[in-house]
Amino acid sequence: MSPSNHTGTSPSFFILVGIPGKEDLHLWISIPFFLMYLVALSGNSGLLLIIATERSLHQPMYLFLSLLAGADLMLTTTTVPKMLDIFWADAGEIPFAACIAQTSLLVFLFVSESAVLLAMAFDRYVAICMPLRYATVLTPRLMVRMGVAGVVRSCCTAIPFAFLLKRLPYCKTNVIPHTYCEHMAVATLSCGDITANNIYGLAVSLLSTGLDVVLIAVSYVLILRSIFRMPSRDARGKALSTCGSHVCVILMFYTPAYFTILAHRFGQNIPRYVHILLANMYLLLPPMLNPIIYGVKTKEIREQAVLLFSQIGKSI
Repeated sequence: MSPSNHTGTSPSFFILVGIPGKEDLHLWISIPFFLMYLVALSGNSGLLLIIATERSLHQPMYLFLSLLAGADLMLTTTTVPKMLDIFWADAGEIPFAACIAQTSLLVFLFVSESAVLLAMAFDRYVAICMPLRYATVLTPRLMVRMGVAGVVRSCCTAIPFAFLLKRLPYCKTNVIPHTYCEHMAVATLSCGDITANNIYGLAVSLLSTGLDVVLIAVSYVLILRSIFRMPSRDARGKALSTCGSHVCVILMFYTPAYFTILAHRFGQNIPRYVHILLANMYLLLPPMLNPIIYGVKTKEIREQAVLLFSQIGKSI
């Protein structure tokens, strides 16, 4: 598909080219990406199945985990199938409206996952710092309110991205040097002023998800203070183990995401293919590893997974 010039304000379609300069490696790059996508799909689907079918896991901690698994499934499925289509069939054409929708949906899911991670940190804070009040604090009503607040915040954050991109005139080219419609990758194709896009994107990163990071950090400072005050070494070890999986997930989610966000604005010396590879790893690595980490670190989920696989084996 060859690029086309546009004199109007919006092209009818964009062309995603994958990883510019590495086209000869597209097939080889697609293999680990495809395998990671399969692991993410099976792992998160299995996690949702285990939590949904086992009544003993219908607790706030596991319900938050199911929300995280659902968001991970949507995050990968929003981008990876089209990415593999580019790598395998050189089918990079995407309608303008679909590209804008993909951009907004990615922002919505990113902010939603951040909200879930914050809710999980709050859950651990209440469980460790206020164990006797756990059931009275984390009530179903509060969880519903937290869920609604997270969805409303994500919508209010994501929708302006669509308007910011639609208002721009695209009279340069319709070729996007990326594997998906990332906000700044699309905005830089415009021949108009993208200052508002830059400012709003950075503001969302710092004031929305950035605030989540600060609150998560504060909660873990309080959690660690409570843990090290515990008289029993076994209790301290169990509490640290419970929090360890959540900390790993937090680091995997925020580190590549913020590197990608900041590198687009301040990392002009970083090669473009490095930007794109890291942006794809941010979409694939956490969804792939999250169910593995929780499956290994959480005894209840591990036991239910073994039971589920044994039942499947017997039926086969």
